[in-house]
Amino acid sequence: MSNHFSARQQAVKAALAAKGLSALLVFGYENIRYLTGFSGNAAYALITQQQHILITDYRYFERAQAECHGFEIFSRDRDNESLGQCINRFLAPHSQLGFDAAFINVSLWQQVASELSMHQLQPITGLVEQQRMIKNSWELTQLKAAAAIADNALAQTLPYFKAGVSERDLVLELEYRMQKLGSEGMSFATILMFGERTSLPHGNPSARQLKHGDFITLDFGAVINGYRSDMTRSYVLGEASAKQTDIYNAVAAAQQAAMSILKPGVACIELQNASQRVLDNSGYGQWAGPGLGHGLGLFLHEQPFINKNCHYDLAIGNVITIEPGIYIPEFGGVRLEDDIVITPQGYEILTHAPKPFQLES
Repeated sequence: MSNHFSARQQAVKAALAAKGLSALLVFGYENIRYLTGFSGNAAYALITQQQHILITDYRYFERAQAECHGFEIFSRDRDNESLGQCINRFLAPHSQLGFDAAFINVSLWQQVASELSMHQLQPITGLVEQQRMIKNSWELTQLKAAAAIADNALAQTLPYFKAGVSERDLVLELEYRMQKLGSEGMSFATILMFGERTSLPHGNPSARQLKHGDFITLDFGAVINGYRSDMTRSYVLGEASAKQTDIYNAVAAAQQAAMSILKPGVACIELQNASQRVLDNSGYGQWAGPGLGHGLGLFLHEQPFINKNCHYDLAIGNVITIEPGIYIPEFGGVRLEDDIVITPQGYEILTHAPKPFQLES
């Protein structure tokens, strides 16, 4: 396990050297966890060619000591030392300091930057995130375990999908079962809507009660060792109408069109185009969501983002979602989403929950 972290740290230092930087200040919690193993927050990682420092405080000091690999832990006295002053302890004079620009607010950075004015500061985006795009075998084991929990929790919850149950009640039932099965909280706030509310791609669960003939959209995930699953299933309670069936079949065909060409080297935009062609030909293309999927790992939405602007070619070890959807205001919508790892042979699906469109009422 520690070898994983050592390799990641060495890769960051090589990238810093290539950019002419002497140090990197990491703010993103997922990036910190990826590089150190620390699972908490209120921490900052500083990597130089000579030192690896995790700055935290008394609340997380002992936890950081137990979890971190290859980092010295420093507990900052927040009442008597500012973050900028603390960082400066570990920097050589006139350092070329890159910082994790996407994960710090303007107010905090202005304060830190003013105290590091003797150094040359350079915003950096994507350096660690690009490394995170390729998952190793240990990471894949965590992602598969998270997906399996979601599969099992859904199977246990489906019998509760009956007329009269509310969106909120079903969310509570599903999340309870995921945590009983070992999930570390939720991958994200569970999305569950009925009827016309399923046209909301990311709506909040409400007191709306399930009725016969309603669309159902359920988007949720579990977490294991920080790694997240992300799955969407769509149903109709009872017998579906012809229009509901057409929409569901179009989305299912669009997902299959993208998956049929999945393999290393395929451009993400080809996946987007394959799916969109099916949706356009179905007659429902104008109501399709603009993106097909995203990378998945320690963060819910990671690179690559599969859309018309993505110029990335898939590589072995990428974990992505494929999730086409149709969303018709005041009528309803359908989305189907699975987690997939790119393999030397093509791909492997990680989410295995069945996709029965019609549920018994």
